[in-house]
Amino acid sequence: MYRRLSTLIVALLALAHVSAQTDRDFNQIDENGNVSRRSENFNKHSKDTTQHKEIPKGLYTWTIDRRFGDVIPTEPDTLSHLFMNTTFNSGMYGDYNTTGSNYTARLSRIFIDRPYGDYFIFTEPYSFVNKKPDELLYMNTLSPYTSVLYDNCGDKTNGEDHIDAKFAVNANKRLNFGFDLDYAYARGYYSNQNVSHFNGTLFGSYLGDRYQMHFFFNAAHQKASENGGITTDDYVTHPESFTDNYTESEIPTVLSKNWNRNDHQHLFLSHRYNIGFYRMVKMTDEEIKARQFAKESMKEHEAEKEQQDADKKELRKEKDTKKPTGRPEGAKVVGKEPQRDALDIAADTTRIKVDGQAAIDSLNRLQAIQDSIDATMKREYVPVTSFIHTLDISNYNHIYQAYSTPTNYYQNTYYKQGLVYGNDSIYDQVKHQHIKNTLALALLEGFNKYVKAGLKAFVSYEHNTYQMPELENGLLLWNKWKEYNLTFGAQLSKTQGKTLHFNLTAERWLSGADAGDMTIDFSTDLNFPLFGDTVQLAASAFYQQCNPVFLQATYHSKHIWWDNNFDREKRSRIEGLFSYQKTNTKLRIAAENIKNYTYYGMSYDLTDNGGRKNMTAGVYQEGENIQILTAQLHQNFRLGPLNWENVITYQKSSNKEVLPLPDLNIFTNLYLKFKIAKVLGVELGADATYFTKYYAPDFCPAINQFAVQKNEASRIELGEFPFIDVYANMTLKGVRFFLVMTNVVNNGANHMKFLTPHYPTNGSVIHFGVSWPFFN
Repeated sequence: MYRRLSTLIVALLALAHVSAQTDRDFNQIDENGNVSRRSENFNKHSKDTTQHKEIPKGLYTWTIDRRFGDVIPTEPDTLSHLFMNTTFNSGMYGDYNTTGSNYTARLSRIFIDRPYGDYFIFTEPYSFVNKKPDELLYMNTLSPYTSVLYDNCGDKTNGEDHIDAKFAVNANKRLNFGFDLDYAYARGYYSNQNVSHFNGTLFGSYLGDRYQMHFFFNAAHQKASENGGITTDDYVTHPESFTDNYTESEIPTVLSKNWNRNDHQHLFLSHRYNIGFYRMVKMTDEEIKARQFAKESMKEHEAEKEQQDADKKELRKEKDTKKPTGRPEGAKVVGKEPQRDALDIAADTTRIKVDGQAAIDSLNRLQAIQDSIDATMKREYVPVTSFIHTLDISNYNHIYQAYSTPTNYYQNTYYKQGLVYGNDSIYDQVKHQHIKNTLALALLEGFNKYVKAGLKAFVSYEHNTYQMPELENGLLLWNKWKEYNLTFGAQLSKTQGKTLHFNLTAERWLSGADAGDMTIDFSTDLNFPLFGDTVQLAASAFYQQCNPVFLQATYHSKHIWWDNNFDREKRSRIEGLFSYQKTNTKLRIAAENIKNYTYYGMSYDLTDNGGRKNMTAGVYQEGENIQILTAQLHQNFRLGPLNWENVITYQKSSNKEVLPLPDLNIFTNLYLKFKIAKVLGVELGADATYFTKYYAPDFCPAINQFAVQKNEASRIELGEFPFIDVYANMTLKGVRFFLVMTNVVNNGANHMKFLTPHYPTNGSVIHFGVSWPFFN
């Protein structure tokens, strides 16, 4: 009895899954952590659910478009290859410059990968830890999902610790919610270098046929101690020139008791209402099997129920024959239908008349065909029109704080009085609030075979508020600036199908502070078979004419102050991508032209004792055109267990004084890939990063930005030094873990061990990390 009842429950759940989840495939995670697409949710190999039931490990993940909230399917974060590099802020392929320690500020050496146009400039360098709604993995799970990532190195004096815990659960088949807690802390191997970042994120989604919603809320606290670099690079590059041996923590730094702090919160809500219709479509083989299993289970339960009802009637009949009925002799039994003769049946107009055995056979065949069609079809909702609303709210508070400052370190002082700690202290504060509403009307592709593309029209209104100090008649005041922008745009896109996709989006600023700005973005890809595999040709292009953001035009602090009147920056780029899976080849080529390029710059003089003086920084604009040519090759080779992975990037800037870039950037990874006892996946090898010499941007703590070295007397070149890591990367039943020693080559000279001028990288350090997913 209980066994059959539990079988019925499983059948009902499986049938509910067929009707509710047939519009998507779940990522099934096997015991080795590999991801595959499956539509079944339950164990079809055993109908005996009184045994221990296996927890379904289904996980459907996606990201969203920030403007419209469109669902973009993606794979779960279960990648084991180069897992250790995902924990370093130097990037997956080591193409970011950093200020030495992990989780510090960073800047990509590959120009076409740099972000552009963020309203709040002070959080840009922390892109490694920033959380954004369009980068979050939204989830739909078959069972509650938990993932814990932990990595560390060093000890309590100079080490690093990072923990990230994610949780997601479905309240029903459409509603999911979860949270993400992320804490990263690095004490730093050099003095005055510790950083800490905390992120708390709540997210939720509802994917109904008519109504869909995505919700995101993030609160972040970022704190970084700033040391301004070491006083003399020879402490690292030529230690033999000193009579004493200095440990990393004993090397003197330019600044002490200086901090950059960012507190920011983000609220994002995107929802839509779809108008459409239902239609019948053919199910996949897996869906048909799941439905058949459900029907067989239900038939078994119905047969059992009929047998139980028959047993009960028989038992009741036996009891009734043992006691008088109390019915008069000759009385008729009420409730039993009397026998009908042939004339009555023929006179019944509600019945279908069938003449002859041939007609009966034909009708039976038609009914069998209809039953077979119904068994392979499912009901699907097809949206035709969507009404979309997106709300995006951000609140920022930035503080640059110093208890003491070296004498003559800054070239300019714009006000004497210290707001908090006295005349030699610094407490520079900037606040910013951004509110944006977008309304869109979408005519969706795919509801008709003649409608091959979707069309969206949208209007956006955004309001920005900035607060910072202002001088009026020699008095220091706290001032507020307000701006608004009203924009209109449209998008034409094709995302369905396997061969051709494209997206064309145009937006125009109609009124407000940036009236006259314009952006046009286009992307397309073509996929076709070649020699048993798929070739992908992709292309993208954009044109932008936009004013620099407000904080690039206006910024006020105690020692750094600018009020600029810039022209619009005009950017255009054409990019192509060739990808062929059979040979593991990807070729990316891009050409870009920039007019009125806006950038950060800084300069200072070196003192006799290795310090800095007359430091100043600002935002500059280059009126002449700058061209950037980029060619990037991803090429992998494999011979049995031996693998060799390469990413080679060539880029050329026509104005290296304003936009310095390394001509060549190389990432190479040589490793053995094998399994132990058929369950433990192992990648054992070494990777290296190398780039040619160039005048790498310096880092200015006062504005928390990487800036071009403007003083020719003090600027230096970096590069032509290999950064090599040796690692063991392993996977066991979905659990990923690694052991890696970074910077195993620790000898060099002439500023080779620096990614940022005067900020040496850490020496040889052993890192450990583990990522553990749970389905419960």
